Amino acid sequence: MILLADGGSTKCDWILLDNNGEQVFKTRTKGLNPAVFSKKILEERLLANDELRAYKDQIESVHFYGAGCGTSGPTKILEDIFINYFTTSEILVKEDMVAAVFAATTEPGIVCILGTGSNSCFYDGENIQMEVESLGYVLMDEASGNYFGKRLIRDYYYKRMPKPIAEEFEKRYDLSPDSIKHKVYQEENPNTYLASFAEFIFTSEERNGYFYLLITEGIKRFVENRVLCFPEAQNVPIHFIGSIAHFSQDIIRDALLPYHLTMGNIIQRPIDGIIDYYRNQILA
Repeated sequence: MILLADGGSTKCDWILLDNNGEQVFKTRTKGLNPAVFSKKILEERLLANDELRAYKDQIESVHFYGAGCGTSGPTKILEDIFINYFTTSEILVKEDMVAAVFAATTEPGIVCILGTGSNSCFYDGENIQMEVESLGYVLMDEASGNYFGKRLIRDYYYKRMPKPIAEEFEKRYDLSPDSIKHKVYQEENPNTYLASFAEFIFTSEERNGYFYLLITEGIKRFVENRVLCFPEAQNVPIHFIGSIAHFSQDIIRDALLPYHLTMGNIIQRPIDGIIDYYRNQILA
């Protein structure tokens, strides 16, 4: 049996397939980003899942695709944890960009992630090419949950947020300066904390003008910085992965038009596309 995982900073989706490609179970843990969480937290989150624990000795291969797994140091931490936990399994750990490509396309295209963080790559049909290295939530991550969360907090404190929206924002979140500063500057994984504020935009019953402009500006910056950097941008489809992309399809389409870019697939949960890829390519 093969265990597949798509992991971000906020959550990680897991699915176990038997040798015929049939689903045994599907489950979720909290995020397992080794670039932002300590080894202790990663181990605790893995151990907390009953389904993984019940099947761990029957699994032959674990293929994990996750945020923070683009460099050797964090990847090694996660590999060691999995080797010690899934003792009978072959372990493969790759960055989440690989899973995004598997989920989006088998043809050449640009694939973008808009989740807790953001990223992009060009896929030529065989290989993944990164034009710009990601420097994470502090310096980059346009149009991500982090980006929108930070923008909401700043607009609230600079009093740029319309009053009715600000009043609703106050009801939903602890916006005291001490609380925000403590969580951002003293607690672990501030990126996940900041991204949690983005839910205020995307779970709203209606998209008001303020939210629309906020999303539009973020998507525009992402396109300019993380799509137009690829020379192939005008010749291939632009695919988007993640919940923010799913809830912003119309704005993404409008943002691509001035640059004569072609919108490709929009996929909310890449794990479903990964399953199809493995059934077609690996288990066939």
